[in-house]
Amino acid sequence: MSTDREPLAAVQAALAAEHAAVYGYGVVGARIGTARRTEAREAHTAHRARRDALIRAVRDLGGTPVAAAPGYALPFPVPDAAAAGRLAAHLEDRTAGACSDLVRAARGPLRTEAAAALREAAVRSVRWRGTGVAFPGLAERSAATGRPAGA
Repeated sequence: MSTDREPLAAVQAALAAEHAAVYGYGVVGARIGTARRTEAREAHTAHRARRDALIRAVRDLGGTPVAAAPGYALPFPVPDAAAAGRLAAHLEDRTAGACSDLVRAARGPLRTEAAAALREAAVRSVRWRGTGVAFPGLAERSAATGRPAGA
């Protein structure tokens, strides 16, 4: 079953990405420092709301929502505010990728919501990183960076 062809699988993958983002923003919030704490809190709230909407979408499609893991391995150590900012950008890139897959798989209102989620994740990624990519949510970055999304 391919996530780009099956709406339920794509919704489940997006939900799993949101579960990871909610967890990850707990780490970001603990390390980000006061200057960007409000931004981290707002992102955490947005991901929780998106997660809850995806849970409803899975149920609407007749599925059982994938559960959050008890914990998630971080892609790198997060000892300080700079690393927390990098983690936030990484979380947004991963979420954008899952949303991009959902945009391809879904139709109607679900596709519209997925496109909105992709846009929001891309904007947050730019804010955290300070730069953007040509096509947010795709597996490869623009030729200028040569790095895969989330790397």
